[in-house]
Amino acid sequence: MDALFVAGTMLRRGLLNPGHPVRIVRQFAALGRWGFGLAGELRQAAARSPRRVAVIDERRQVTYAQLLDRAERLAGALPVAPGDRVGLLCRNSARMVEALVAVTTRGADPVLVNTGLSPGQLATVAADQGLRALLFDDEFAPRVAPVPDVVKIGEDRVEELIAGGPAPRRTRPPQRPGRTIVLTSGTTGVPKGARRPTPGGFGPLCSVIDRIPLRAGERVLIAAPLFHTWGFAGLQIALALRATIVLRRKFDPAAVLDDLLRHRCTGMIAVPVMAQQLMELPPPAARPALRVVAVSGSALPGGLATRFMDRYGDVLYNLYGSTEASWASIATPADLRSAPSTAGRPPHGTRVAVLDEDGRPVPAGAVGRLFVGNEMLFEGYTSGASRAMHDGLLATGDLGHVDADGRVFVDGREDDMIVSGGENVYPAEVEGLLAELPQVREVAVIGVPDDEYGQRLAAYLVLRDGETLDPEAVREHVRHHRARFSVPRDVRFLDALPRNATGKVVTRELPR
Repeated sequence: MDALFVAGTMLRRGLLNPGHPVRIVRQFAALGRWGFGLAGELRQAAARSPRRVAVIDERRQVTYAQLLDRAERLAGALPVAPGDRVGLLCRNSARMVEALVAVTTRGADPVLVNTGLSPGQLATVAADQGLRALLFDDEFAPRVAPVPDVVKIGEDRVEELIAGGPAPRRTRPPQRPGRTIVLTSGTTGVPKGARRPTPGGFGPLCSVIDRIPLRAGERVLIAAPLFHTWGFAGLQIALALRATIVLRRKFDPAAVLDDLLRHRCTGMIAVPVMAQQLMELPPPAARPALRVVAVSGSALPGGLATRFMDRYGDVLYNLYGSTEASWASIATPADLRSAPSTAGRPPHGTRVAVLDEDGRPVPAGAVGRLFVGNEMLFEGYTSGASRAMHDGLLATGDLGHVDADGRVFVDGREDDMIVSGGENVYPAEVEGLLAELPQVREVAVIGVPDDEYGQRLAAYLVLRDGETLDPEAVREHVRHHRARFSVPRDVRFLDALPRNATGKVVTRELPR
């Protein structure tokens, strides 16, 4: 990573502002000893800004010094050993942050467990990942109870461990730093564990905050679940920036809007469906002091970017990435004003290529397989499997194109594309078109078997309150704007789309 770029970005984002010399020395000493994982980032923040409020949740607020004290006490008392895998089944809270840091401080590997897993899926994940222990919020106790062969640690037990844990001292870093394992979304089956790398320096942080202008000391509401890749990344960024982090256990649009106003948040980390739900509220009497709303995790529905910025200002940033690739591109408000469906441009130090089936680059505007390269590509699945690579670039599993201005567009998943009557059809393209209909609140389009054409599209729509639409009008809209093979054979109206805890549509649960 270019040292001049890193220094310039850190300067612009307030990370090199003057401070007490002793604290600055302790800050960089903490990073030198502990590295750039969560344990190191919390320690550098506590060294530089010990009295700053680190986390505000619905139950309490803690300073950076208090957060580190509790995390170290928990680390010293956890009944796990370095190298063990420890599941975390928790909602967004200060407890979740304490547990994450404690597990990595111990040298164990935290496994971020989706709060939407069924009891059967949870048991399978525990077995597949070889969990030694499982820390959980009390609301999940019925799901955890039947899981065999793990040490179960609920909320009361966590408090007992912290209260009885050894007094913090000059804790030594573990010989092997804990490595975070993030589970894939599992929208098509049991989620896989993906090993996340630990940043090797300031480069990855600067690549993101160069394009998403969060600053040191911001107040950032992290609405995306912390077990999700984007929520976890938001936590890493916020700790590195010594931000005050606002958390809420469950996303409720009205409550989140109140949090933004009450806590004077200038930044928000969310997934697109959350931005969409905020737009379904009446316009607030007072606009929040937001400078940055950074979303990731799924495509922006048609027209959402423009409508959101018309209400809240040009503050929306869209990061396209995945659990495996981290990030590929970032769209700024200017990008989204020019092309609302774009995924933006690759940030500093990132390469994106669009290749055909033989690994050759395709012309600008042509659809191909998307590959990405950066210094935060995942280290493989815990099962030992990995993803296809080409010339140092990782396959994202998506199809897309790059326009003449260098902007990336995602046209759908490779395994979502269907062949209908010999023609390639991309469900995401039709999905975006239908999302622009004023009557439509949300939509999903998938491929289904067809006796005559091999495959056809099926569209599932949720209408806005009080709106009506008939199936033939939907088909006619697609027929008017797209080729005949893109017209959905089936049009179904639902009360809601089945979504997982991160807001992604679970296509296997759509009625067929």
